[in-house]
Amino acid sequence: MQGETKLEWRALEYEEKERGNDWFWALGVIVVASSITSFIYKNYFFSLFLIIGGFLLALFAVKKPDLVFYEMNKKGLKIRNRLFPYENIKSFWVKKEGMQPTLFIKSERLFMSIISMPLGEDITEEVKNIMLSNNVPEEEMKEHVSEKIMDSLGF
Repeated sequence: MQGETKLEWRALEYEEKERGNDWFWALGVIVVASSITSFIYKNYFFSLFLIIGGFLLALFAVKKPDLVFYEMNKKGLKIRNRLFPYENIKSFWVKKEGMQPTLFIKSERLFMSIISMPLGEDITEEVKNIMLSNNVPEEEMKEHVSEKIMDSLGF
């Protein structure tokens, strides 16, 4: 049965969160205070780094999430235009608890080897069956710690 099914879905890149003016004021106060402190201690490069980082953080906060195209076909899992062949996927996990079902895959990449993507309620079993039929082992996984930290910071 290897790869007979083709499954496509679209989902937002990340869950959009409303940030009020207080969030941006807090970001500004933290960045300005940290930059001034760094400047006082004559660490000019770090001060500039904090200002640029704060500005980029604010830009990222107002950016709307993109709609991402996912496809599972006979070759592998395609995310946007990048294909992850089944033989390069070390394991997968479909997490059903919580707000939205999520598919986790562990790839051969060295940096951020665990990739998560949202699933629709109606396709969780089909995704699981396709992965298992392509000999991808099932292994329980969770979000990376950095994702949890970013979530708690409002991202």
